[in-house]
Amino acid sequence: MKLTQKKITELLTETACEHNHKKDGEKKNKSCKQQAQPGAAQGGCAFDGASIALVPITDVAHLVHGPIACAGNSWGSRGSLSSGSHLYKVGLTTDLSENDVIFGGEKKLYKAILEVEERYKPAAVFVYSTCVTALIGDDLDAVCETAAKKTGTPIIPVNSPGFVGSKNLGNRIGGEALLEYVVGTREPEYTTPYDINLIGEYNIAGELWGVLPLFEKLGIRVLAKITGDARYHDVCAAHRAKLNVMICSKALINMGRKMEEKYGIPYIEESFYGVDDMNRCLRNIAQKIGDADLQERTEKLIAEETEKLNIALAPYRARLTGKRVVLYTGGVKSWSIISAAKDLGMEVVATSTKKSTEEDKAKIKELLGKDGMMLEKGNAAEILTVIEKTKADMLIAGGRNQYTALKAKIPFLDINQERHHPYSGYSGMVEMARELDEALYSPVWAQVRQPAPWEF
Repeated sequence: MKLTQKKITELLTETACEHNHKKDGEKKNKSCKQQAQPGAAQGGCAFDGASIALVPITDVAHLVHGPIACAGNSWGSRGSLSSGSHLYKVGLTTDLSENDVIFGGEKKLYKAILEVEERYKPAAVFVYSTCVTALIGDDLDAVCETAAKKTGTPIIPVNSPGFVGSKNLGNRIGGEALLEYVVGTREPEYTTPYDINLIGEYNIAGELWGVLPLFEKLGIRVLAKITGDARYHDVCAAHRAKLNVMICSKALINMGRKMEEKYGIPYIEESFYGVDDMNRCLRNIAQKIGDADLQERTEKLIAEETEKLNIALAPYRARLTGKRVVLYTGGVKSWSIISAAKDLGMEVVATSTKKSTEEDKAKIKELLGKDGMMLEKGNAAEILTVIEKTKADMLIAGGRNQYTALKAKIPFLDINQERHHPYSGYSGMVEMARELDEALYSPVWAQVRQPAPWEF
């Protein structure tokens, strides 16, 4: 896939994305086109975004064509888990030197692909370009095509140099690579009327494993997971599903729209966080599939799971009800975690909207109520001010904000991709309640808030 300016513009102006409609003038597409500010942490580049979207395909070798530092930004810091092959965890790079930059890195890349294929025998090799290799003009597509003919193994070029844009754009570039080179290249062994794809679910901390048993009980088959705990050949056959379920919807929304146009597969956008959202997800899937018996079984399953969940959550709700929380995360989690917190009786007094669409913001306003605060910038100073103003008991955010919570002397819960605890589905609600309870009632906070000995 050649990454031309036309392709970048197409991905930035994705018609299915809420950022690109219902807005006019200067604000249109602002979030997608936002440029990195010098000296500011931007939350990832396009290369990082493509890696996030594709690396969870577990039986594939992921080769980074660039200096070794780019490969250092690897999946090791993220919590995507596998139930099978762990080849995706192996860090592979061409490790370009100064001489390679001067004379070109295509020969080195070709040799690296052959070595990777011979050593690991992967289902496929995904090759990622980086800023350096894009700037020196290495032809990734030509090298991958030649290597594929030589080895007989699919070699997938992912033209995702970091400088082309944000992590969100990189997600979509990864989706384009799947659409062009992977999806539709293989037929499944069999199909059923209840085949679905999960798109934008990365099995962080094994969250997918808490949801799959629910689908199995209903007789719904997940044909392809794109891409948490995925297998390459399953993704190849994803075009035969009856429904696409978008989880982190805006990250790979281009896949949902284009698969609907090309293969006639409808898509819905859902969340696995919180009781209400999980119930709604199961109901909407059953409704979209259009089987009356499935809808009846879905209602029965929801009733059973909700009853068990209420019993498990009762002691936690008694201790968490009324606790005030500031939430700082992005995308769909900016409102779906509010729903989960409310299920536990907690009050979210403020949340971030930095990466949220107009649709997300509307849901946030509805869930927060008139007194809730919406944070546009969400820097440490603003978060500290909001914590003090709202008298918040806790901060729920990504790992880099834990020091902000420590400065405010309040508990912190990591909600982003580095976390080690699954929070999705019914079982995830119990896990979240347990983590919240342990954080809030840790005896360390009483000690931290005491005046220092020299302040008496």
